[in-house]
Amino acid sequence: MFPATIDRVPLNTEASVNEHIRYQMRQRVRALAASGNAAIGRRLRDLNHEWDIERYLETMAPSFTLLGLTLGLTRHRGWLLLPLVVQTFFLQHALQGWCPPLPVLRRLGVRTCGEIEEERIALKALRGDFHDVGQSPLRSSDEVLSALEAARR
Repeated sequence: MFPATIDRVPLNTEASVNEHIRYQMRQRVRALAASGNAAIGRRLRDLNHEWDIERYLETMAPSFTLLGLTLGLTRHRGWLLLPLVVQTFFLQHALQGWCPPLPVLRRLGVRTCGEIEEERIALKALRGDFHDVGQSPLRSSDEVLSALEAARR
């Protein structure tokens, strides 16, 4: 009935937007593969601070809810509809993986936790962190794609 947590946002995102996000990731990983382990290490540190789609939504929902409550209590009771609407959409997102800000955020390139983790695993494989991948760091374009595919599984 409800999609799996890892699938719900991509399933509710246009295929072209999902593909664009994957394309940008492939381009970054290719560039980093050619730049060496120091650049890969810097990118891995950056990935630790990247906000995923859930964090954006978890920040937006209470912000608008608090705004609506404040305005409803200090200005006009009609503002109390804002928290009701926001929390309804937030519940819808939790259950189905869709809410009104989602398409906008995805078009802006905001990724899911799984998409961020996919890049992280591919970069670690390129750097040679996983013994099962091989002893020497991967660098060819085919190896980059193989690392990304392995991370997706």
